Amino acid sequence: MAAQAAAAAQAAAAQAAQAEAAESWYLALLGFAEHFRTSSPPKIRLCVHCLQAVFPFKPPQRIEARTHLQLGSVLYHHTKNSEQARSHLEKAWLISQQIPQFEDVKFEAASLLSELYCQENSVDAAKPLLRKAIQISQQTPYWHCRLLFQLAQLHTLEKDLVSACDLLGVGAEYARVVGSEYTRALFLLSKGMVKSVKPCLKQLQQCIQTISTLHDDEILPSNPADLFHWLPKEHMCVLVYLVTVMHSMQAGYLEKAQKYTDKALMQLEKLKMLDCSPILSSFQVILLEHIIMCRLVTGHKATALQEISQVCQLCQQSPRLFSNHAAQLHTLLGLYCVSVNCMDNAEAQFTTALRLTNHQELWAFIVTNLASVYIREGNRHQEVLYSLLERINPDHSFPVSSHCLRAAAFYVRGLFSFFQGRYNEAKRFLRETLKMSNAEDLNRLTACSLVLLGHIFYVLGNHRESNNMVVPAMQLASKIPDMSVQLWSSALLRDLNKACGNAIDAHEAAQMHQNFSQQLLQDHIEACSLPEHNLITWTDGPPPVQFQAQNGPNTSLASLL
Repeated sequence: MAAQAAAAAQAAAAQAAQAEAAESWYLALLGFAEHFRTSSPPKIRLCVHCLQAVFPFKPPQRIEARTHLQLGSVLYHHTKNSEQARSHLEKAWLISQQIPQFEDVKFEAASLLSELYCQENSVDAAKPLLRKAIQISQQTPYWHCRLLFQLAQLHTLEKDLVSACDLLGVGAEYARVVGSEYTRALFLLSKGMVKSVKPCLKQLQQCIQTISTLHDDEILPSNPADLFHWLPKEHMCVLVYLVTVMHSMQAGYLEKAQKYTDKALMQLEKLKMLDCSPILSSFQVILLEHIIMCRLVTGHKATALQEISQVCQLCQQSPRLFSNHAAQLHTLLGLYCVSVNCMDNAEAQFTTALRLTNHQELWAFIVTNLASVYIREGNRHQEVLYSLLERINPDHSFPVSSHCLRAAAFYVRGLFSFFQGRYNEAKRFLRETLKMSNAEDLNRLTACSLVLLGHIFYVLGNHRESNNMVVPAMQLASKIPDMSVQLWSSALLRDLNKACGNAIDAHEAAQMHQNFSQQLLQDHIEACSLPEHNLITWTDGPPPVQFQAQNGPNTSLASLL
C-alpha cells in the first residue's frame, strides 16, 4: 500500500515537473515573441517564428488555441499575409469553442476573424460568425455587447439601418438588464444616429441623468458590461446634448436645439477649465455649426456671423480642427451669403467647400444648396445646374442614404421645375418631399414644400387649394420659427385674400408681412455692417485673423422685401 502511494506521489511529482517545464518553454517563447513584436522597429518575422515554434511541442488545447489567436492577430495587424492570418484565426475559433471557460480567446478570435472577412469583402462569412458568437456570449457581458456593436456596424456599412437599429435596441435592453447604464447609453447614442429617433433620445436623456449621479470611486467597474470606457461620463453628457441638438435642428424644433446648445456649451466651458482634451473643442465646433444654421433660419444672421467667426478662432488654435472642419466652415459661410443675398459669394463659398470635402453626405448637402443658388440666379448657369441636378437625382442613383438629403433633393427639383414653369412636374416632386418629410418629422422641409405648392396653386388660379397649403405652412413656420417661410407665406396670404375680396384678412396678412420684412431688414443691415462680414470673401488658406470694419451693407435687400 505504501509502495503504491509512493508510486502515485512520484507520478504526480513527475507530472507537475512536466507541466512546469512545459510552462517554462511556452513562457520563454512567448517572451521572445513579445520582445520582437515590441522592438523598435518591430521584428515581426522573428515574432512569428517564436510563436510557430510552440506547435511542435504538441501543447495543450488552451495553449494551441491562444497561440493560433496570437499568430492570427500579429499577421493580420502587421503583415499583408491575410491568408495565413485567416487560417490561424479560424483554427483559434474552432478549437476555443471546444474548451470550457475560455471566453476571451474564443470571442476575440471571432471578432478579429469577422474583421478580416469584411476586409476581404466576405461579408456573408462575417455575419453568421458574429451571430453565432453573439448567441453563445450572453453570459459574458463585455464580449456580448462588443460583438453586438460590431454586427450593428457591419449592417450600417451595408446601409441596412433597420437591422442595425434592431441590434442596437437588443444591446440597449441587454445593458439595462445587466445593470450597465453607461453601456446602455452607448447603444442608445449609436441608435440615435439613424432615423425614427424620438423614443431613443428620450431614453438616452434619462440614461445620461442616471450616469451623471454615479460616483467615480471605483478604479475598475465591478460590472463587466461597464468595461466599455469609451468616454468619461462628463464628455458623454455633452455628446448626448449634441445628438439632441442635431435631431432637434433637423426636425425643425429650433427652440429645443437652442436650449440644449446652451446646456452643452455651459458644460463645455466648465470642462475646458480643467481638461484640455481636443475632443471638447470638436464638440464645441460641431455645436456651433448646428446652432449657426438654426440662427440663419430664425432670422438672426448677425449672431450667426459672430458664431461663424468664433468657429474660425477655434480653428486658428488647432490645425487639425481646421483640417476637419474647413469644408463645413465654408458651407456655413455659403448659407450666410444666401441669407444676405450675396449669391456670387455664396457660389464661391460652396465651390470652395466642395473642393475641401470627400465626405459624401456633406458633398450632397453642399451640391443641393449650390443648385438652389443657381436656380435663383436664372439662366446664368444652366449647363452647370443641369449637371448638378443629375448628380443628386433623387429618383435614381442618389449618392447617399440620408432620408433628409434625398427629401431636400426632391424639393430642389420642385423649385427648379417651378422656376421653369413646369408646374405639374413641380407638384410631383414637392408631393414626394412632403411624403418623405412627414414620415420623419422634417418640419422645415414640410413648411417649405407647402408654401411652394401654395404658390404654384396661386399661379394656376386655384385659390382654395393654395390657401389649403399656405395656412398650414404659416402655422408650421411660426412653430419652428422660420422667418423666410413666414415672410413668403404672409405675402401669399395677403395676395390670396386680396384676390378673394377678403379685405380685412388681406390687411392683416400685409401687416404681418411688413413686420417680418422690417425684422429681416434690420438684421440684414446689422449683419452686413459687422467687420466679420468680410469673411464672405475668404476662399483660400486658413481663416483670416482680423476683419476690416464695413461702411455698411453692400448687398441688395430686394429679395427680403
